[in-house]
Amino acid sequence: MALLWIGSFGCYIAGLGHPIYGMIAVMLAVATPFFAARRLRHFRDFGLEGIISMRRGWAFVVLIFFYASLLLAIAQYAYFAFLDHGFLMDTIEKMLHSPETEQMLKQAGMKESIEENLAQLQAMRPIDIALNVLTTNILIGMVLGLPIAASMRRIEKLNN
Repeated sequence: MALLWIGSFGCYIAGLGHPIYGMIAVMLAVATPFFAARRLRHFRDFGLEGIISMRRGWAFVVLIFFYASLLLAIAQYAYFAFLDHGFLMDTIEKMLHSPETEQMLKQAGMKESIEENLAQLQAMRPIDIALNVLTTNILIGMVLGLPIAASMRRIEKLNN
């Protein structure tokens, strides 16, 4: 799953210049729960002989998300610390300062708050970004783990 997420992050960055990569990034991100369910089903069927409780399935999914989040955070830290050199923030700033976007933000009354948020984002260190993504993904995994574990739960063996 870490490779899936790192690929999604790479496609997101590439998607800032080429929209097709942005769509690929979204598809990879949406595939995450299905990938986790597939891995849980494989663990249930081959590692546990077809029986798994809800709690054990949830723990398995949370651990998948934890380790994938950790590896993604390391990759993102490396990207922002050594490769980005302000590219992402410059691109976001260019998008926000286009005439159409500025007019839309003025009409919505959000121009000042967006400017403040952009300044805060630009002040973030690479480790701050990586830790934010790490905690967010772990929490998402804890929440998504419940329906995934519930759908893969099996308390008695199926007859072959």
